[in-house]
Amino acid sequence: MVERKPEYPEPGDLIIATIETVTDYGAYARLDEYDKRGLLHVSEISSSWIRNIRDFVRENQKMVLKVLRVDPQKGHVDLSLRRVTKRERIEKIKSWKRERKADALLRGVAEKVGLSAEEVYEKAGLLLDERYGLYEGFERLVKDGPEVLTKLGAPEDLANVFAQVAEERIRVKMVKVRGTIEVRCIKPNGVKCIQDAFSSAKKSEKTRDSEIEFAVIAAPKYSVEVAAENWKRAEELLQNVSQAVVTNVTKAGGNGSFRREK
Repeated sequence: MVERKPEYPEPGDLIIATIETVTDYGAYARLDEYDKRGLLHVSEISSSWIRNIRDFVRENQKMVLKVLRVDPQKGHVDLSLRRVTKRERIEKIKSWKRERKADALLRGVAEKVGLSAEEVYEKAGLLLDERYGLYEGFERLVKDGPEVLTKLGAPEDLANVFAQVAEERIRVKMVKVRGTIEVRCIKPNGVKCIQDAFSSAKKSEKTRDSEIEFAVIAAPKYSVEVAAENWKRAEELLQNVSQAVVTNVTKAGGNGSFRREK
């Protein structure tokens, strides 16, 4: 990783390790995040009786392990598998994957600005890391733009590159909600009034963290679809934009209604 880590993990830490050698008394593993080796003793592999150690661990296998003891002077790190819960394993793997993605994003920024990844981290990445977590910070850049970094004190030109790389490489998962708008306006300029109502409503609710789409079902019915980062935000936008359309048409002399689709 680009971020600076201590030379050794602390007792109780969860780490990602790759099994290198399996013996009758345990397995030696490489600590991927620290470039150190540790011992996973057979007594710390499973709470149940072990007939064949290779039924539980094998060479080149990646595992989430817990650090039991650390002796920097001797270079010893004792590890445990049986003390890692299922929830801890899932959360650690998610965290490790985010760290790797964040590292790749930093290197992408470094390539564009002609600096080392370490320099980029020191100048701006550290600000994101301390405030949000590095990968989560990149996700915020996708949603809210370079201002996320400039508000933390990063140079504007570097913040722009961070936002550019984030938008190019991160696809923020969105949820979608839908509804049906029914509007009528029998005035001579009724068609234009309805078109303006939709256009104005979309502009008023347009944000970086959402997508709003209208489509004709069969006049006077129109579909509206809103995509946002979470259900609460999506429902809020759906209600706001739909109500804005109906209100705008009503003000122009027409009428309308909205129905949320299940």
